[in-house]
Amino acid sequence: QVQLVESGGGLVQPGGSLRLSCAASGSIFSINAMGWYRQAPGKQRELVATTSGESTNYADSVKGRFTISRDNAKNTVYLQMNSLKFEDTAVYYCSADLVEYSRIHYLKRYWGQGTQVTVSS
Repeated sequence: QVQLVESGGGLVQPGGSLRLSCAASGSIFSINAMGWYRQAPGKQRELVATTSGESTNYADSVKGRFTISRDNAKNTVYLQMNSLKFEDTAVYYCSADLVEYSRIHYLKRYWGQGTQVTVSS
C-alpha cells in the first residue's frame, strides 16, 4: 500500500511564504516524476510544478515565485511558495508516478489527500 502524505498548508497574508511537503511511503520500488497540482473552488485541478530527474516544469502563473525540490532518499517532494497572491488560494495535491515492488513493470500515479492553502489579508 502506497501513501502520499502532505503537510505545510495554512493561512498566509499576500506576499507571504509557505512550504509544502509530501512524503511517499509504502512498498515503493522506484519513483519517476513527482509534482504539485492545485484546485480552487469551482475550477479544475491544474498543474503547479513537476520534477523528474534533473528537469522541472512550472505553470506560468507561479514561475519565479514557487520552487519545487525533491529529496530522493526520503521519497519527499517540496514546494516552496513565495510572494503568495490571493489567486494562489486552493487545495494543493501532490502526485507521484511510481512503481511498486508487487507490480514492477507498472507505472502508476498516486495522489495525496490535499492540503489547503489560503491567501488572505
